[in-house]
Amino acid sequence: MNSIEIGNKHIGEGHQAYIIAELSGNHGGKIEHALDLLRAAHEAGADAVKLQVYRPDTITLKPDFAISPDNAWAAYKTLYNLYEYAHTPWTWLPRLFEVAEELGIELFGSVFDETSVDELEKYPVKAYKIASPEIVDMALLEKVAKTGKLVIVSTGLAVACNIDEAVRCLRTHGCEDIVLLKCTTAYPTPPEEVNLKTIQNLKETFHCHAGLSDHTVGSGVSIAAVALGASVIEKHIKLNNSEETVDSFFSLTVAEFKTMAGEIRNAEKAIGRVNYDLTKGALLNKHGRRSLYVSAPIKKGQIFSADNIKSVRPGYGLEPKYKPIVLGRKATKDLDIGDRLSWDVIE
Repeated sequence: MNSIEIGNKHIGEGHQAYIIAELSGNHGGKIEHALDLLRAAHEAGADAVKLQVYRPDTITLKPDFAISPDNAWAAYKTLYNLYEYAHTPWTWLPRLFEVAEELGIELFGSVFDETSVDELEKYPVKAYKIASPEIVDMALLEKVAKTGKLVIVSTGLAVACNIDEAVRCLRTHGCEDIVLLKCTTAYPTPPEEVNLKTIQNLKETFHCHAGLSDHTVGSGVSIAAVALGASVIEKHIKLNNSEETVDSFFSLTVAEFKTMAGEIRNAEKAIGRVNYDLTKGALLNKHGRRSLYVSAPIKKGQIFSADNIKSVRPGYGLEPKYKPIVLGRKATKDLDIGDRLSWDVIE
């Protein structure tokens, strides 16, 4: 697969993982917090920031669709109440895109119906995100495909046939750049339900780049995903722990997000390539290996034995593999404890 260009970055093999900071409703209904999160995500090492672009009436109906008591958002009682509280007002978008352009960070959004695509098309978005529940909405997939932009699809509520239908729909309607995100729609997600090995299978099965939308607590799973080949990481971000917001219970603080981004970059360096040569750093410690040294005084002509030579550190003498050859041979000169063995002192 060819890499995907997005702004001045690339997604795909041979490139750094593309790190997306998800704002969701963690702005708490305050544009100042949304702007602070945008700036903080950029400072923390995110390549892009993602919004959720909907209004309550574009994602549900006003009748009381009750939220199940065992749901993480049960306190909001109804879906409409939840989305009323969590949504990002569209009147904020001009300012958010203005600041994103000033910072030089990509800003795009999850879209939930055709009107949200129309709204985002007013701005310089280079990608669209399809959230897990919308993967079965073929009209929405057709709409984003026809923009000709990168489409990132979460698979948290999809089985294999749903993913196949979504990918086919996108490609049929002109979308060439698709990223599938392994996702588990559980908040927070237990690590044992993540199944990171699926990321590689998504690539192989659907011939798409793949990554992870991570709802686990902490950053370890995201770092592991990169080590297993994830090209994209999406993680929720919050300003700090001082204020409870809609997704704060499984989001990283700005400081935690920055640590995650740094550790992802370290992991990428560590993955490296297949290499059996000693590295520059290892060469500095090469002489820490064992070698053959005199362990008891030896007179000229005396025979080398297990009583007067020994394999010890450091590694400036003959390699230990030569010990059987040395044993039984005579010294060409007097040797003292700590002298290294070399061929010129052996008959």
